[in-house]
Amino acid sequence: MQLLFLMIEHIGLIVALAFILTRLTAFRNLIDHKLDRWTMIKLSVVFGLFGIIGTYTGISIRPSTNSFLWIPRVDTIGFEEAIANSRVVGVVIGGLLGGPWVGLCAGLIAGIHRALLGGFTGLACGISTVTEGLIAGLVYLKIGNRRIVSTSKALLTGVIAESAQMLIILLIAKPWESAVVLVQVIALPMILANSFGIALFVTIIRSVIHEEDRIEADQAQKVLHMADQMLVYLRGGLSEESATQVSKLLLKTTGVSALSITDHEKILSHVGIGDDHHLPGHTILTEATKKVLRTGELYIPKSLAEIHCPQKGCPLAVAIIVPLKKADEVVGVLKFYYLNVKQIKPVDEEVAQGLGKLLSHQLEVVDAQNHAQLIREAEIKALQAQINPHFLFNSLNTIVALVRTQPNMARKLLIQLGNFFRQNLNASLHEFVTLKRELDHTRAYLDIEQARFNERLTVKFDIDSKLEDVLLPPLTLQPLVENGIRHGLQGLEKIGEILIQAKEDNGHVLISVKDNGVGISPERIAELLHSRIESREGTGLALYNVNQRLVFHFGEEAQLQIDSQLEQGTSVWFKVPLKQGGSVT
Repeated sequence: MQLLFLMIEHIGLIVALAFILTRLTAFRNLIDHKLDRWTMIKLSVVFGLFGIIGTYTGISIRPSTNSFLWIPRVDTIGFEEAIANSRVVGVVIGGLLGGPWVGLCAGLIAGIHRALLGGFTGLACGISTVTEGLIAGLVYLKIGNRRIVSTSKALLTGVIAESAQMLIILLIAKPWESAVVLVQVIALPMILANSFGIALFVTIIRSVIHEEDRIEADQAQKVLHMADQMLVYLRGGLSEESATQVSKLLLKTTGVSALSITDHEKILSHVGIGDDHHLPGHTILTEATKKVLRTGELYIPKSLAEIHCPQKGCPLAVAIIVPLKKADEVVGVLKFYYLNVKQIKPVDEEVAQGLGKLLSHQLEVVDAQNHAQLIREAEIKALQAQINPHFLFNSLNTIVALVRTQPNMARKLLIQLGNFFRQNLNASLHEFVTLKRELDHTRAYLDIEQARFNERLTVKFDIDSKLEDVLLPPLTLQPLVENGIRHGLQGLEKIGEILIQAKEDNGHVLISVKDNGVGISPERIAELLHSRIESREGTGLALYNVNQRLVFHFGEEAQLQIDSQLEQGTSVWFKVPLKQGGSVT
């Protein structure tokens, strides 16, 4: 028991060094760095030195057949002496963190050193040290190159490694009788103490890593929350109102004395100290701000004069001024104010720079969203413009012809024509509409077309009523039906048929428009969905536009599919999620 207590006491020194080591940023970065050759060399040296320290903090033992003597040693070792030591701790940790090569190299460094110290176990201990490093490296491979092994696996690895050392001493050390006596004395204390030391070393590293991960996760969560909030405030662009909300958010996050946002000409917001006289709407006066607007580089004014506050007694003495950019063009500045220069720490400059970039990115995101909305509206307007003037003229002529002979039918068609155009005009106001609304729009179009074609066109609907609340982009269904009539049924000698279906399909809604028309060639199908096709009847924009908007909203799986055979008809179909936005099942 005396040797065990002495071993645990000496292990304490190694653990203390481990604790100090984990406080060093360079060591923590080394653990997280990719295991390239240079990183493995560094780890091998660090943990090889730990092994050497473990040797020097060991306890010299002189076994005999009748007595044992424990003497702390710092000098060379006599041939009849051995060392009960904690060398294995550093070597095994190296293997667990860096793999077989680190374990091998750290073992060679510490093992060669031990062999050179002498003693009848010198060679055996040198070989066993290398072996222990390799065992730890194999455990590293076994656990799948994880960031750090668990405490229980580290403890088990220590037991196995130290047991292997005892076996190697028995096999190699001479005289064998002394080796047997030595193992009887040191085996249990070294296995217990060193395994405990390895587990404790790993626990310290794990706690540091987990604490850093927790801090980084908290910081990331704060940044993401802040980014979400900023995006909400900036939806309408950078104005006095949005800048004030963003400034309040950043002031709360950073804890600076005051915070201000400007555009190219005037102050948009100022919150915090000095908000009684640093007022939004005032023209930019400071040369420091103008310099940042001109150069696009972060700047810290070096004197109070550069802050240029005309208000006597203003406590704001220094600031960090960060440019705000959109597409590499400076559009304003973000100012962080402090009461004195000593308040500015090196990290504050990095934080200011990072927040400036974050706000700049948010402004670019808002611009991109606004542009996307404009594009969507332009696409809708393009579809609206696709309405063939002949459709309107033909519809009016049909209604005129029915006014005397079938006035009720003429009245119905006028109502449907109004409904049709009203839906077209309102389409750009909504991102999504229900399937029912799309069907109503399509029916209005078909009522007019059937009146024109008389008995030469039949239309069938096969719609599951439970799916009518599913959401679609507006002007999705009617263009497909119009395309089938104008192109599929044109010149058809037999009665034209249109079948419109909507049914549930594995968590999606399958919507299809089928005709019995002239069909489409395979070459034409490939062109229709991926480019604007010129034709005598139009630009070919409808199918292309509908396809692009479906993919934009629902992904590639929602893109239009076309099945067609010449002279046998065409089927155009697509899938949308069964639950999308406010849809019901």
